[in-house]
Amino acid sequence: MALRTYGTMQVDWEQRADLDRLRRERLARTKAHLKESSLGALLCFDMANIRYITATHIGTWAMDKLIRFCLLPQDDEPIMWDFGSAARHHKLYNPWLGDERSRAGISTLRGAVEGRAESVADKIRVELEMRGLLGEPVGVDMIELPVLKALQDAGVQVVDGQALMQDVRKLKTQDEIILLNTACTMVDAAYDELYRAMRPGFRENDCVALVNKVLFELGSEHVEGVNAISGERCSPHPHVFTDRMLRPGDPAYFDIIHAYNGYRTCYYRTFAVGSASRALIDSYARCRDILDRAISMIRPGVTTAEVVETFPRAEEFGFADEEAAFALQYGHGVGLSIWEKPIFSRLVSFDYPETIEEGMVFALETFWPSSDGYAVITRFPAEELLVTAGGQYTSAGPLPGEREVTSNQNNPRVTDAVVDSARYEGANAR
Repeated sequence: MALRTYGTMQVDWEQRADLDRLRRERLARTKAHLKESSLGALLCFDMANIRYITATHIGTWAMDKLIRFCLLPQDDEPIMWDFGSAARHHKLYNPWLGDERSRAGISTLRGAVEGRAESVADKIRVELEMRGLLGEPVGVDMIELPVLKALQDAGVQVVDGQALMQDVRKLKTQDEIILLNTACTMVDAAYDELYRAMRPGFRENDCVALVNKVLFELGSEHVEGVNAISGERCSPHPHVFTDRMLRPGDPAYFDIIHAYNGYRTCYYRTFAVGSASRALIDSYARCRDILDRAISMIRPGVTTAEVVETFPRAEEFGFADEEAAFALQYGHGVGLSIWEKPIFSRLVSFDYPETIEEGMVFALETFWPSSDGYAVITRFPAEELLVTAGGQYTSAGPLPGEREVTSNQNNPRVTDAVVDSARYEGANAR
């Protein structure tokens, strides 16, 4: 079984992602988890959680404003308060919210607007009172301190709601998996164009610009970031690009983080510019071996603690402790964000192990410094590593138990070019 790959359009002659089903199943999962909890309601300010529950979106400019919020009471439907005219737009285009559940209302705009904290608290108190839920714990995912105080002053008992939403979102529906796979397919295209373009003198920021161009032309909703790291900048990992020019023999690794219909990628690839040194090849082989051992363990019932046992200790690759090396030997869930469960890390997984379940989608990554001072990083594409009852599957079919290790097998175009050139020269020899 392989994950099917579709175009980015909807058509009447082929069943692709069913967006109505996506909306229904996400809300149903949230309601079910809320029902099993001790909470009277969920109050969300995080745009990923708001989108999961209400299927509303007003653009990525709003992601850091904490200005929108939704309330999901027990045994009821979600209410959405949104930015000005967006609420009216939802009434026109989001029929699943009904006639009266899309309302105008804003929070403090990160403290820029005074008096709104009390307005938020009053809106929530009224809805809870109407349903007999005032006094019941209300789970909140993230909150500004003035809004927290205003809610408490209004008699609302605020408790953690982010943990519940993490559990809700950790297992993906069939339509979420289709969207994740489509997002990953778009990154495949970006990497192919990037591979063709890289050469000495091409800069890290040129790489970032090219990737953005390809993704947006293919229909990306949002390019959250492109880590473009090359040469001596590869170790330690700086997590940000510069205008450094590529040079012959450089390692260069990239992480492309973008969203298609909200669903993210976190998709690394490592390249050598022109050719790779023996030290770089050895480092990459070590990196891949660590990654392959981890992938081979992935199946339902295995814990994250068991998987990270295969990761090297921080001291083995030059760091003082696991906190200093955090996110280099790592794994994380991917969905509407790239900070979802499960988390794989020697820093936390031994003390807080999580059990791998069918339907999880996550990235695994490994890092290893090379003896010449550079480093490489490998990460299995998050959207391709889907946990099923029968093993791990990729967009091309079952994940093989072996990998190709010679350069001509990994990059057949190089071999083809050499053969074609030799034939040409032979045919035209005098």
